[in-house]
Amino acid sequence: MPIGENDRLVGMITDRDITCRGVAAGERLDALTCRAVMSPGIFFCFEDQTLEQALGQMQERQVHHLPVLNRQKRMTGLISLGDIALKGESSILAPLAKIAARDAERHLQAA
Repeated sequence: MPIGENDRLVGMITDRDITCRGVAAGERLDALTCRAVMSPGIFFCFEDQTLEQALGQMQERQVHHLPVLNRQKRMTGLISLGDIALKGESSILAPLAKIAARDAERHLQAA
């Protein structure tokens, strides 16, 4: 979920952020703020970039979602690996499969 402040994107928060920085730390969820648990740093793509470029950023940053910004740095959407799998050409499915395999391996190691 994107987190904004004063009409600007300031961070992202995921279910993993809430779990690792909130629940696992023993914090009361009703007392936590998004800023307290959100991921630091913002990774994004621009709306005029290709799906291949967005996928490359996702792979490099090891994220499943990217906010999509216009060139004035206003958020216009959110793109996910699922979006790319549904809309992307077959030529970019190999990198997508690589990301999915990496994530599956991580889940197996954590179990």
